[in-house]
Amino acid sequence: MTISVGDTLPEATLARMGDSGPEQVALSELTKGRKVVIFGLPGAYTGTCTTAHVPSFIRTRAGFADKGVDEVICLSVNDPFVMGAWGEATGATDAGITMLGDPAAELTKAMGLAFTAPPAGLYDRSKRYAMMVEDGTVKVLHLEESPGVCETSGGEALLAAI
Repeated sequence: MTISVGDTLPEATLARMGDSGPEQVALSELTKGRKVVIFGLPGAYTGTCTTAHVPSFIRTRAGFADKGVDEVICLSVNDPFVMGAWGEATGATDAGITMLGDPAAELTKAMGLAFTAPPAGLYDRSKRYAMMVEDGTVKVLHLEESPGVCETSGGEALLAAI
């Protein structure tokens, strides 16, 4: 079943690069008592993810802060090393976007947002989406029909919806 508005996010352990290397973080710790934007995408360094999705949240990061969003998180089924390097390469880290990996697709599968595209070498990857979560509950969810498209899941569309 796919997660929807009103649902509570499933518990999951995600990975990020910390000052001393990779570290694990519980999703519940990131969302408890906070307003958080999470945008998920098929993969770091892939076409639409790099040229459209991440840049849309870089452009809108300040607008989310103005609307009371505590943190903007980019999530992909990648390891924390890749996510850290990609955040640096795209400027997302400098823009204040938290780059998190879901290495085993634990959260992605639990939310019903996994897909596989063998011709592209993508297995158990995340569908493209953006959501606004308050205290662990999904308040706004924009899910793309195609992983190669970034329209309703872009930063501007989510910002306008909240």
